[in-house]
Amino acid sequence: MAIDSLQEIVCFAGGCAVGSWNDSTDKRFNLKMVKVLFVCYGNSCRSQMAEALANHLGKGKVRAFSAGTHPLGEVSPDTRAVLHEKGITLHEHWSKGLRDVPLSEMDVVVEMGAGVKCRLPADFKGRLIRWHIPDPFLLGRDHFRDVRDLIEGEVRRLLADLARDRVKSRNSKIEKGNSKTDNGSSRFEGGKHARES
Repeated sequence: MAIDSLQEIVCFAGGCAVGSWNDSTDKRFNLKMVKVLFVCYGNSCRSQMAEALANHLGKGKVRAFSAGTHPLGEVSPDTRAVLHEKGITLHEHWSKGLRDVPLSEMDVVVEMGAGVKCRLPADFKGRLIRWHIPDPFLLGRDHFRDVRDLIEGEVRRLLADLARDRVKSRNSKIEKGNSKTDNGSSRFEGGKHARES
């Protein structure tokens, strides 16, 4: 099944109704946008692709960021080209370091692999995920396409996982709200109105 948006992911993976994950539901149950940081070595290739793909596929439910442990100072032209093939532009993207992003505010940090290690601050309360994505730097456009497609698959799986977590969180809040209103509710039993205990 092709999954083109986070809305579809929630309905496919979480089994919920189409209208059950929308902005008004998010506001009602105080569900915040999930912040995800993708970290690679130079913030020129892999993490830039992951950020762009997550923001594109996440459709406003996820706010993705990217950074490099040793930023190269520019986004690779091959990165820009292979994302443009998918209809995604990187006009406002630039190569950033870990000091340029709010690490402590992240819900999820993804290390892209190939020896990347992200030092997390003591107050980080999110989740660390490690992927094993090869670095396409200087290996040619075809290799960049392969890595882009690999990253897209990983991003889709991550978004589906986050969507399931979000649905569980929403359902938990609904159940808590219902339990407050269900206490003392009544049912019809044997022709008489009886209170549940």
